[in-house]
Amino acid sequence: METANNIIAAVCAIIFLVYSWKLLNWIWISPKKLEKCLRKQGLRGNSYRIFYGDIKEVSKSLNKVANSKPINLSDEIAPRIIPYYLDVIKKYGKRCFIWQGPNPTIIITEPELIKEIFSKNYVYQKPNSPNPLTMLLTRGIVALEEQKWAKHRKILNPAFHMEKLKGMVPAFYLSCDEMLNKWEEIIGVKGTNELDIWPYIQRMTSDVISRTAFGSSYEEGRRIFELQEEQAEYLIKAFNSVYFPGSRYLPTKMNKRMKECEKEVRETITRLINNRLKAKEVGNKVLNDDDLLGILLESNCKEVEEHGNKRFGMSIPEVIEECKLFYFAGQETTAVLLVWTMILLGRNQEWQERAREEVVQAFGRENKPTFEELYRLKIVTMILYESLRLYPPISTRTRRTNEETKLGELDLPKGTLLFIPTILLHRDKEIWGEDSEEFNPERFSEGVLKATKGQMTYFPFGAGPRICIGQNFAILEAKMAIAMILQRFYFELSPSYAHAPYSMITLKPKYGAPLILYRL
Repeated sequence: METANNIIAAVCAIIFLVYSWKLLNWIWISPKKLEKCLRKQGLRGNSYRIFYGDIKEVSKSLNKVANSKPINLSDEIAPRIIPYYLDVIKKYGKRCFIWQGPNPTIIITEPELIKEIFSKNYVYQKPNSPNPLTMLLTRGIVALEEQKWAKHRKILNPAFHMEKLKGMVPAFYLSCDEMLNKWEEIIGVKGTNELDIWPYIQRMTSDVISRTAFGSSYEEGRRIFELQEEQAEYLIKAFNSVYFPGSRYLPTKMNKRMKECEKEVRETITRLINNRLKAKEVGNKVLNDDDLLGILLESNCKEVEEHGNKRFGMSIPEVIEECKLFYFAGQETTAVLLVWTMILLGRNQEWQERAREEVVQAFGRENKPTFEELYRLKIVTMILYESLRLYPPISTRTRRTNEETKLGELDLPKGTLLFIPTILLHRDKEIWGEDSEEFNPERFSEGVLKATKGQMTYFPFGAGPRICIGQNFAILEAKMAIAMILQRFYFELSPSYAHAPYSMITLKPKYGAPLILYRL
């Protein structure tokens, strides 16, 4: 009996030593080796501090900004979005790094290096979040890599072909028309009123996703939108703190609520998918097979039939994750693009008039915009591109090396994190000129390539093989909305508008977007 106890004690001691060594390696030995490697290559940054690194300072700087006063529209916004990163760049120069816990993150601002990172998507992959709770919001194709990503991209592609998007234009129109009718009701006989357009735009883009993805109205999909908004708020808190392994299982109020939200979203989408599959089984053609869900299910079925094996298609849980991504990314991206464009046009009346003239010339003041006419709108397109430059939906991007590799002159170990500050590249004076902080759509008069001088300095939807699959969807929807608004309203920025961009997954106006609307 004593021998058995000794053996058990020895095994326990060995297990304890192994895990102690792994912990020590994770929080100290490995980070210090990486720090030495980076400094040898001329990179500079703070010395590693055990476990936390720079996270406390990052959170402190963000909290300080959150409580700061609004800024002028002409001010730089990067100090509000990535304050600590800017401080590090000012202190150490552009070739620098910060510590996200025990992980060093190199800041990359050179266009040729960014181009290489985006083009080699199998080497530079999207990092897994250190906090597993972040996966409760959405996974889908954005979280996949290599062969699994390629499979999902192939199945999803048909849903975003231009011909399919052309068929979604009526849904865009219907959702925009409902929003504008509400605006007209609020304005009433006075013909003018102040209105915070931000919640209306959010509802409208959510309605568009509900109709184009699931063939339902906003009222049916509203709950998905509300739950994902709530989850996003929790995720911001998670991003700005160190994750302790296993803490996601603790019955904290936030953990429980995030799981409740995820469960309800999943159940709602599952019900929508099951209804579609049942209708298809009985040959019911009432439900629309040309929406994103219908196209996705059809594409998935063809892929399985072509190869004669289910593993070449998506499982129902995977389809659900892609639907969650449709809803969140599709709604968020277009909503922020539209609200910043409206704010910019409200302040820049000359561009609003130029855009209105183009719209009226294309299809009058009452005619429905068509796909072909929307596609040909040059001035509106220039305005949207400039809005995306100044306020990219995703203000920063991060990649992780999947293998030991060389990036320019840098030798990067496997697992190195790379931070690309989109918001800095989009407003860099060396790239865009002294007016880089100003709204000037004219810079895109000859297209993006000419505006960027062929450099990788403009990527509101990402770039390379993993460029956002829904970018054409977002641009087309935004064109429809802007065109219809210009047909029916003149607007200017309200004196009550407070300019305070903040990043909560996407770049949003903290205090909304109050405009003074005039019915035409």
